Amino acid sequence: MHEWVASESLRGHMEAVAACMAFHATLHAPDQVERWTVAGLLHDFDYERHPTAEEHPFVGVEHLRALGVEAEILDAILGHAEYSGVPRTTAMAKHLFACDELAGFIVAVAKVRPNGIADLEAKSVRKKLKDKAFAAAVSREDIAKGIEELAVDPSEHISRCIEAIRGSAVRVGL
Repeated sequence: MHEWVASESLRGHMEAVAACMAFHATLHAPDQVERWTVAGLLHDFDYERHPTAEEHPFVGVEHLRALGVEAEILDAILGHAEYSGVPRTTAMAKHLFACDELAGFIVAVAKVRPNGIADLEAKSVRKKLKDKAFAAAVSREDIAKGIEELAVDPSEHISRCIEAIRGSAVRVGL
């Protein structure tokens, strides 16, 4: 990650997604926490160099493939980009998609609160999601679709991601 990503903001986003993935792995695949964390940490590692839909995440995945990263992680990374056409068939892939945009949004909400992420609750995040002008670049559609694909209660998923990011606040940049 550090070889490819200079932006502290992008590194923080990747750390936030990795924290969410690790948290969810403890619940759904406790023997795979490291693998899920790697998927979260590396999902956007090529974005700074290759930000277009023609290149991201395809260039990064080919680099990781050459390094011997396993197919499930590569498929999850490809699947986090809707336009890749790669279906999300594994729990890892579904969680990566469901955590990606949401993690970015949670961090944005935390940054405008007096106590940051310390006392952030799902209801505050859900309220901010309705404000289309706030963090306008975040895809509300992807957040909703990710939660739908997991078939979980939205507040529960948001709460789990908040908890995960709160536990990694320093690494995330909060």
